[in-house]
Amino acid sequence: MTQDALADDTLPFLDVADPKFSIRSQAVLDARDASWCARTSYGLAALRYDDVQKLLRHPKLRQGSYRWPAHNGVTGLFARWWEAMLLSQEGDTHARLRRMANPAFSPKLISSLIPKFQALANMLIDQFAAKGECDFIADFTEPYATGVICDLLGLPFERWRELADIAGEMGLALGVTFKQDLPTIEAATQRIFDFAEELVAERRARPTEDFIGMLIQANADQDQLSDQELLDMIVLAIFGGIDTTRNQLGLAMATFIETPAQLTLLSERPELGRAAVEEVMRVRPTVTWVTREAVEDFIYNDTLIPAGTTLHLFSQSATSDPEIFPNPGFDITAERKPHFGFGGGTHHCLGHFIARGDMTEALKLLAQRIKNPRFNGPVEWLPDSGNTGAIRMPIAFDPA
Repeated sequence: MTQDALADDTLPFLDVADPKFSIRSQAVLDARDASWCARTSYGLAALRYDDVQKLLRHPKLRQGSYRWPAHNGVTGLFARWWEAMLLSQEGDTHARLRRMANPAFSPKLISSLIPKFQALANMLIDQFAAKGECDFIADFTEPYATGVICDLLGLPFERWRELADIAGEMGLALGVTFKQDLPTIEAATQRIFDFAEELVAERRARPTEDFIGMLIQANADQDQLSDQELLDMIVLAIFGGIDTTRNQLGLAMATFIETPAQLTLLSERPELGRAAVEEVMRVRPTVTWVTREAVEDFIYNDTLIPAGTTLHLFSQSATSDPEIFPNPGFDITAERKPHFGFGGGTHHCLGHFIARGDMTEALKLLAQRIKNPRFNGPVEWLPDSGNTGAIRMPIAFDPA
């Protein structure tokens, strides 16, 4: 008889709603050894590589993170945006919105931005290189991730601080402390929508041929892109681009500090920059799980998944699965199966070209200009699940 997974108390249980829960804990590894899935505070968690890969594209599952506000008992402006935006849509609506945004994230456009990424990274490193120390988040990852978005949106770099603060405060919604941080999140969401409205008004008065200009042209036909969808798309581009890149670059630096020989290798072989990005996202992804929801009852691995069940696909656990990665340690020269840091299926991250491009250039230049980095005081971290990363990371290093 097939057992309902949610009611199967023989399955391991992981309390992912606990702010102290760690996606990299022994409890998760033990659960992965015991079963392909675990019960959690939010539904089920898939723990092994092959299952995560299959479930990302399973026809009985839809994108599931749209329910994240509901899981946390949250309503309001952020919840309205989160549930309506591109990433939370399915079917024809998702396809239409994705078509509107695709040209702004093409490989050709990203290639044209590479010199700007390099100039931005060098400018930021110049400001602290001689001192031999910095707060890597405040001095590099925040202004770099935000500066990239400024380039994409045609904004002056001087706006970076304002946008970074907003994205950081909105980003609290992606952690397990969502509900307690709600006043901060709501205020930041209002500020980013005010910013988007000002930007649209400005570009309507002075049209441009960039990402915003393209969306405004589509908005002229309300059947293609409504006024609200236009603002929602701009907010997604700003928030999504800043929060994840900032966090992922911080996790990259932490990983290289823990494996100094790999950073030396990257400094000697900068052509490994892209591989370094992929390997960092395998071992320390900022997006530690990808979410799906069952649209109807179905059987998977002799387990009943009831309609409405949320499945968190644990990318962090899957990409260290010993069945697939017998030597899972950090190695930028290793040939690996793909990670899940950008999701998969029809909801594969729209901005993955720009994220891969800007992080590759940043890591290459950091490896060449910062030698022997080490922690230079306590690192302050977001909870180690959901979307994770460092809030503060003081480092010392030897200038190249």
